Amino acid sequence: MRRIMLTVAYDGTNYHGWQIQPNVITIESVLNEALSSLFKEEIHVIGASRTDTGVHALGNIAVFDTEARMLGDKVSYALNQRLPQDIRIEDSREVPLDFHPRHCNSRKTYEYKILNREFPLPTYRLYAHFTYVPLDVTRMQQAADYLVGEHDFKSFCSVNTVAETTVRTLYSVKVSKESDMITIRVTGSGFLYNMVRIIAGTLMEVGKGSMSPEQIPQILAALDRQKAGPTAPACGLTLYAYEFEKR
Repeated sequence: MRRIMLTVAYDGTNYHGWQIQPNVITIESVLNEALSSLFKEEIHVIGASRTDTGVHALGNIAVFDTEARMLGDKVSYALNQRLPQDIRIEDSREVPLDFHPRHCNSRKTYEYKILNREFPLPTYRLYAHFTYVPLDVTRMQQAADYLVGEHDFKSFCSVNTVAETTVRTLYSVKVSKESDMITIRVTGSGFLYNMVRIIAGTLMEVGKGSMSPEQIPQILAALDRQKAGPTAPACGLTLYAYEFEKR
């Protein structure tokens, strides 16, 4: 038995998230079907991050076990021939059988895109959230700085979150603007359900002037989802990269 790791990029627009669900198409179900067809054995992938409906990825990680002898670095070429154009394997390699992407120390980076201009652009409608209200990027960065470090992010996750603890560590939260596009880049050890989208929604409220940067510590301390801003739409979110600590 061998274990193969895949780096998976996808446009999440036409999928009901990563995780298999009955009667709908998901990234996981498409990968399982393509791999099972390729290797002529039943294969089930394990994903590092179970992204939501409409969320995109440039660097999600998945592993699967197989008896096949195909070289790990050749799997990407063979698998891409069987996948739809909105899913691509960017890298494949053999890893130790005890490697599990959800149980390793890692850094995960998400990007949230906001198109901030008078009118929307059709070419960005699936990959960025549009708002015509001018956003103050300087204020957004001031607010973002309060989120860096280890905190209890209960105010910044869905009330439906199931987790042993809501304490997480964010290594950086950067807000930048190029032309009409604002990018919120968040790197952390792990994330709660809807956490990045709620962070993005809250920073947008600060950018609009509806909240002040200095309110962020109060929101964190409240441990109350209702104190934070709205959950930003899924289309603007991309899982950008995974970095695993060297073993």
